[in-house]
Amino acid sequence: MSAAPAPVSRGAAWKIVASVVVITGAVGYMLAASMKEGAEYYKHVDEVMSAADAWRGKRLQVHGNVVDGSIEQKPGTLEYRFKIETRDPRPHAVITALYTGLVPDTFKSSAEVVASGKLGEGDVLQVIPDGIMAKCPSKYDAAKIGGTAKTGVDPSVKQL
Repeated sequence: MSAAPAPVSRGAAWKIVASVVVITGAVGYMLAASMKEGAEYYKHVDEVMSAADAWRGKRLQVHGNVVDGSIEQKPGTLEYRFKIETRDPRPHAVITALYTGLVPDTFKSSAEVVASGKLGEGDVLQVIPDGIMAKCPSKYDAAKIGGTAKTGVDPSVKQL
């Protein structure tokens, strides 16, 4: 014959419940704190500009196309100012972006880009270092680039 296990005392049961609540709360707090710090919203230009006050100061990834002829570079620096727009079928909107750093080779007028940063005063996107991702063209036309690798600065870039 086997003996039945002894019942758990009321004091031991409360200790188990309290331990579970404390551990669950600590894990939940850690998850919430780590996600909040690293949260970054992915939005199109029109979504940001239609509610700019709501997005100001938040970490954003803004998707759009570089406005033709809008890339400006301060002479002798890596400081850029350019505009990003949404195109059809999305509602048209434009945002100005400021960036300091090296830009990808595929960053040029009309390029599809995602810029990571924070929306600041005057609805200007302050792009973080290495915060420019330019989509690669799906195919290259050798006749346009002379059959060799493209080097040098994009001729559409103006000086600030």
